[in-house]
Amino acid sequence: MTGKKAPMLSKSRFMAGLQCHLRLWYECYNREFASEVSPVQQAVFDAGHEVGRLATQLYPDGVLMEEDHLHHEDAVKSTLKAMENPKVAAIYEAGFIHDGVRIRVDILERVGDGKWNLVEVKSATSAKDIYLPDVAVQYHVLRGLGLDIDRIFLMHLNNRYVYDGKKVELEKLFSRTDLTKKALIYQNQVPSLLTIFNDMLAHPDAPNIKPDRHCSIPYDCGFWEHCIQDMPEHWVMTLTGISQKNMDELEAQGVRDIKDIPMSFSLSTLQDRIRSCVINNQAYVSSDLKDELKDMVYPIHFLDFETLFRAIPRYAGTRPYQSIPFQWSDHILFEDGVIEHREYLCEEDKDPRKEFTLTLLDALGSKGSIVTYTNYEENIIKGLTYKLPEYRDQLLALLGRIKDLHKIVSKKFYHPKFHGSFSIKSVLPALLPELSYKNLEIQEGQLAGLEYERMIEPSTPAEEKGKIKKNLLTYCGHDTLAMLKIREELSA
Repeated sequence: MTGKKAPMLSKSRFMAGLQCHLRLWYECYNREFASEVSPVQQAVFDAGHEVGRLATQLYPDGVLMEEDHLHHEDAVKSTLKAMENPKVAAIYEAGFIHDGVRIRVDILERVGDGKWNLVEVKSATSAKDIYLPDVAVQYHVLRGLGLDIDRIFLMHLNNRYVYDGKKVELEKLFSRTDLTKKALIYQNQVPSLLTIFNDMLAHPDAPNIKPDRHCSIPYDCGFWEHCIQDMPEHWVMTLTGISQKNMDELEAQGVRDIKDIPMSFSLSTLQDRIRSCVINNQAYVSSDLKDELKDMVYPIHFLDFETLFRAIPRYAGTRPYQSIPFQWSDHILFEDGVIEHREYLCEEDKDPRKEFTLTLLDALGSKGSIVTYTNYEENIIKGLTYKLPEYRDQLLALLGRIKDLHKIVSKKFYHPKFHGSFSIKSVLPALLPELSYKNLEIQEGQLAGLEYERMIEPSTPAEEKGKIKKNLLTYCGHDTLAMLKIREELSA
């Protein structure tokens, strides 16, 4: 121990410490080790902020503490002043410091007789157990400061709420779960956890913790790339489906590379296949792979959808986080080798589902296999049957024609460069590196949804809308061309 003063903790740092001591250390001392926040992750943060702002509207006559995290002491002063004003019914982003912990309470609701409710807002659709430590450490601070907290609530989205297309009904959009009893029980752990974290942070050296499954539970750690930079290319964690128990056993044996896993070590059939491919540096090809890939009816349609996935519903008849398809791409392979490409992208800010469905049915017709990658498209089609019952039979007829290329590849083929993943983003560059996604402006589906929202926003300049449209069409078309080329490569 050096005796150095540990940095101030916060509720986010408290949660980081629960996940991993090294993550907390880096949060406090080495923020430069973190990867840049991706556009998708930033969108998740932004969605959370949007949900939080909407939630405050359920507590009228409230005031917002506008000071940012760099001016926490000022936020504390503003909070105390607001608490002294009986006309202030709620305080948003209330700031407090106690026991070396600073917090911002999403909503501090005045309930009379000097009592307050602590309301934590989450953009999730249920009160998950992972949120309990979050509210518990806040209660620890508030109780330590002498506040009389009556109830502790977690406010979250109600995924059964259906937007009518007029005005979002906040009382129906949000649900409140009372966590008071659970949070009070958890109080027994908070002081000892704070002591553990502070002692660790006062140590001269960072804790020696190896990356494994905990790095993504309950959240993906921003220091992941830094922590795995010295791992071998075929690190055992990339072994598909490997358990934490098996990882721990291999780590204890000093085994980090898949090729070094002892032959006596128990593995699943797929894991054993991967080990053999790595050791021999060659692909596994099932004897019936080509037959299964050729067992399709022409014309063969290679199909991909892009969807919106919003926390706050945008169109009438939709729920929080409901997938709304706005784009499809269809590369069509005819028996004579001719390839045709059809596509659809809704360019207006409107519910695209009917237009999407009509154009899709027209393109797919009634003949030919439909190749997808995973069952995502199948699930979207099933969802459309409820929105558009008049097209139910035609949509359901598509399902019997679907061939899941992902399922075929994962059962019948493996390449060492897959690194344990059968995602098309891993399969394509391993087989056809010239068709990699790396040069595309949009490289994955979540970003496509975010860019689509930007495109349909009225405030987006026309020139920018045009660029986004081009990028969306390029990305979705790349997905379907990729499937065609993967089948072609593996059928040769």
